[in-house]
Amino acid sequence: MPFAGFWGNNMRFVIVGTAFPMRGGIAQYVALLYQTLIQAGHYVHVLSFKRQYPELFFPGKTQEDEGKELISIQSTPLLDSINPLTWIKAFLWLKKVRPDALVFKYWMPFFAPCYAVLGGLAKWKLGIRLIYICDNIIPHEKKPGEVLLTKLGLRFVDGFIAQSASVRRDLLSMRPDALYMDIPHPVYTIFPEAISKTDARRKLRISEKSVILYFGFIRAYKGLKYLIQAMPGILEKINVRCVICGEFYEGRDETFSLIHELGLDSHVTVEDRFTPNEMVNQFFCAADLVVLPYVTATQSGVVQVAYYYNRPVVVTRVGGLPEVVLEGKTGYVIPPENPAALQDAVLRYYKDEKTTDFEAHIEKEKQKYSWERMGEAVARLAQKQFQKD
Repeated sequence: MPFAGFWGNNMRFVIVGTAFPMRGGIAQYVALLYQTLIQAGHYVHVLSFKRQYPELFFPGKTQEDEGKELISIQSTPLLDSINPLTWIKAFLWLKKVRPDALVFKYWMPFFAPCYAVLGGLAKWKLGIRLIYICDNIIPHEKKPGEVLLTKLGLRFVDGFIAQSASVRRDLLSMRPDALYMDIPHPVYTIFPEAISKTDARRKLRISEKSVILYFGFIRAYKGLKYLIQAMPGILEKINVRCVICGEFYEGRDETFSLIHELGLDSHVTVEDRFTPNEMVNQFFCAADLVVLPYVTATQSGVVQVAYYYNRPVVVTRVGGLPEVVLEGKTGYVIPPENPAALQDAVLRYYKDEKTTDFEAHIEKEKQKYSWERMGEAVARLAQKQFQKD
């Protein structure tokens, strides 16, 4: 099927989510979805946030991306997550734009009140169809009242895209009548093209022949400590550099103490910052293997960045992570909270790489994770041209 103009007549979409200069994977995802729908001939605009989180609730250093905008999009930053007056203002803006569908990027119940008010008004006053692309339904770190907020956020939605089986199960536990499509998280193609491993390591001043990477912000549920605990056993067999690239949202002092206690100071590099978009290729291209030692998860955009750069992954058997890894071909799946299993997987990779063409397997596998497929799903839901999976 040709990509341009997929699924019938061209439509008018407004995507609700963060956009540059807001930082992070959600903004990058929104930009890629915008680009996909535009290329298919649809009208698209992004309704973004002028404030995503109150500073009191945001553990990072800044909510804005200090790097370059990699995809130029049309966006209007009207929403403030905690100011209902901006939700009404956004609705009045929608009355002028009159889209056929609102496409919400949904990832946590904190945004449920905003989404419910805006979506409810758009649906009942303007007849706009509501679509949710769901990263998570049940949060990684549970807090009181979030079940009620989640049910509120899901209440008025016409169609859902579940990006993993675990998300689908959580969705149906909250909305048994939900109409949904199972579409996996696409590969992040927004970042700069790959460079050679030699050039990437030169830029990062890495001299070791073996490099493993942890990438993304750091919180307890992402299990970084288990990777650090696995390092002594790995180093007994091979000389490897572990690069930890991500801003600490919690546990910074504990992490550095653990590195020091295990005698790993000369083997671990910590980049405590949000990585600018234009530098992402350096870290992934310098790595042989990307490790996601998560304790809980639904899916992870980090896998999709790794696949973009044809890097195999080690993931834990949580949420939807095992769904996107072909054992021994695109990576390895291990039990969570298990440094010994993580150690064995890393060592197995360095043994298997001599006989397994990981890059070829990843090239083939990642064709499943196309933006065209996601764009077609959004258009189908908007036009009701789908069946319940």
